[in-house]
Amino acid sequence: MPEQTVSRRGVAWFAGVEATGVVEVVDVRAQPERLRQPGWWAVVGDFEGTVRAWRFAQVAAAEPAPAGDWHGPPPESWRSSLVRSRYVAAVGRVRAHIQEGDVYQANLCRVLSAPLPGEPDARALGALLGAGNPAPYAGGVQVPGEVWVVTASPELFLRVEDGVVTSGPIKGTAATPDAMTDKDRAENVMITDLVRNDLQRVCAPGTVEVTTLLGEERHPGLVHLVSTVQGVLADDVATAPDLWARLLDATYPPGSVSGAPKSSALDVIASLETSPRGPYCGAVGWVEVAPDGSVRAELAVGIRTFWWADDVLRFGTGAGITWGSDPEGEWAETELKAARLVGLASGVPAESMTD
Repeated sequence: MPEQTVSRRGVAWFAGVEATGVVEVVDVRAQPERLRQPGWWAVVGDFEGTVRAWRFAQVAAAEPAPAGDWHGPPPESWRSSLVRSRYVAAVGRVRAHIQEGDVYQANLCRVLSAPLPGEPDARALGALLGAGNPAPYAGGVQVPGEVWVVTASPELFLRVEDGVVTSGPIKGTAATPDAMTDKDRAENVMITDLVRNDLQRVCAPGTVEVTTLLGEERHPGLVHLVSTVQGVLADDVATAPDLWARLLDATYPPGSVSGAPKSSALDVIASLETSPRGPYCGAVGWVEVAPDGSVRAELAVGIRTFWWADDVLRFGTGAGITWGSDPEGEWAETELKAARLVGLASGVPAESMTD
């Protein structure tokens, strides 16, 4: 389809730019070579494996959207895919798998949902979250009938620029730095090593390095431990038509929201979670391909992320489970991660939230 032919409405916004006018949508896993075509693409990947990209016709500096246009579900209407007792029991099952040697760590999540009839304005929710919960990888994509995602993600999944790929796994969350535990630090080191191994599959030998280990990042209402891993893409990967298939095959889904070993953790997750994660814990972001074929991209891990479909608004929250996990403490962590953002989406007054 020619680039100037805009076939459907749509909007996406990331990193200070706003794109409009969808030209085409592709299944990235099935047709990765399409993301070698010059243009600006918005990318949304489901945790379960499907990754799609929308190419937009117009890209410009983002204009502020009116947050007052957002009308979310009442606070009391939210329901969890795992209630407290079932989540706590599931944490116990993960610990049993660890004791049996099946996994070292697994990320256990639940999905909050609330009825919200009629497709809402994603840009309005994005503006509301931007004002009340600024995040380094905030953005969103809305193409009616195809995708509706708004993220306030603090976590970098993959950045590609000048032949270098970078990832910033988050493990360890607390209300204050002093509340961070040895369990949090050990979990971060474990997942950082997993991400390092993932990137080694696509990078030149000897180039993968951990540039930050156990760094502290403050966000509204909580603190994260964040590490940074980067490497130089191998020549045959950087120039390959199927660059994105190779990157995703090596790294997807993100290690910080699956577990270690990743394949075993995914089996444990499938046996315990009762609702698909969808874009939550998947990937949300953008890819820009220049006329000379060079690639810039920034994909966030789809945490602190809302998605809407079938007249229901959803939001995911979870925690990494290790042998040292306290089941009630892990439930409390999922509550901490969700409280501020769900409150914002439901119109809870900002003064009732503490930083």
